[in-house]
Amino acid sequence: MLKADEAIGRILDLVTPMEDEVAPLLTAQGRVLRAQQDARFALPPWDNSAMDGFAVRASELPATLPISGVLAAGASPNAELASGTCMKIMTGAPVPAGADTVVMRETVVEDGKVATFAEAPTLGRHIRQAGEDVSANSVLLPSGSLLGPGELAILAAQGISEVPVCKKPRVAILSTGDELVPLGTTPKDSQIISSNSITLAAQVREAGGIPVDAGIVPDTLVATVRALRSLTDYDMLLTSGGVSVGDFDYVKEAYESIGVSMDFWKVAIKPGKPLAFGTRRIPGKTRQQMVFGLPGNPASSLVSFEVFVRPALRKLQGFSSARSPRISVTLSEDIEKGKGRTNYLRAKLRDSETGPVATTLRKQGSGMLRSMVSVDCLLELDADTTHFAAGSQVAALPLRNVWQS
Repeated sequence: MLKADEAIGRILDLVTPMEDEVAPLLTAQGRVLRAQQDARFALPPWDNSAMDGFAVRASELPATLPISGVLAAGASPNAELASGTCMKIMTGAPVPAGADTVVMRETVVEDGKVATFAEAPTLGRHIRQAGEDVSANSVLLPSGSLLGPGELAILAAQGISEVPVCKKPRVAILSTGDELVPLGTTPKDSQIISSNSITLAAQVREAGGIPVDAGIVPDTLVATVRALRSLTDYDMLLTSGGVSVGDFDYVKEAYESIGVSMDFWKVAIKPGKPLAFGTRRIPGKTRQQMVFGLPGNPASSLVSFEVFVRPALRKLQGFSSARSPRISVTLSEDIEKGKGRTNYLRAKLRDSETGPVATTLRKQGSGMLRSMVSVDCLLELDADTTHFAAGSQVAALPLRNVWQS
């Protein structure tokens, strides 16, 4: 059986980023910039005031000076300050020619049309210099930048309204099993409502993809082949269930029947050992379809997605680092595990003076939905280590953005 890290490497070796498209800035959050963006002009474009106060010549103070005018944000940047006068100025307003300092309003005594300055200010105080934030023609953002609120803000400030990014991958999600019925249907005896399709769609959406529910297929080879063969208009195909060694597990055989080149089947992790991965060439398509056969147990499906599918989606979208980020956490308890498989334990986190502390959920069964509720991370426990002492540090895959800083 492959080790988890080896399996991730083999997946990523077969993934190439999606084709580029141009996205409006308002829809570009969380996406990866595909071409360098250069500054069109300096920021700020002219010297401006960092405070509400008075524009002055520092060499003329202390003194009582006549107030020659008022400058608000949005005023013309061509105003001039006459010698021996001061001007009221608001935050963000252009500094008038001749002024070299802004004095805070709170330190000035204003009496009608004059203002009294008791002390000599520091030259240049409270003035934002033209270009001190961004110089004209400088690199604004390099290719590969992840577009968060700050990146979007600086692009918008430069008048850039759209940017090149990777297309979002379309992901088909097919559930398998005679026992499954769709959400909204009342299950009969021995039936259950399909929840993996909801979980996987949420994970795909969170990872930046476009999920499409391809429905439920019964446990027959003919039905499974027919369903899989029809799913050609997607960049990635996820199946849930039917990939183990039971008498009615037909997914792996069905994949091979439709021409999927299986790269591996079974990975040395817990939960989630019965994982299949391969690629399919579809006539008329320029890129191969990524194909994942995920386990049917809910927790196994969630874990397999986070460990193997999310990195593939990251690379499809152009992330420079495709592997899912890890954080270091401190164990609050001793943990014992078997040797030979990397374990991914669901855990909750609490903050401490030395960083996040992890406590595992009491129930870790692969079929337990409750174990997936309010989970902060997956502890990644080394395959060849059997004892992890309380207080020791281990790696964890964050499941909530609050822990990804």
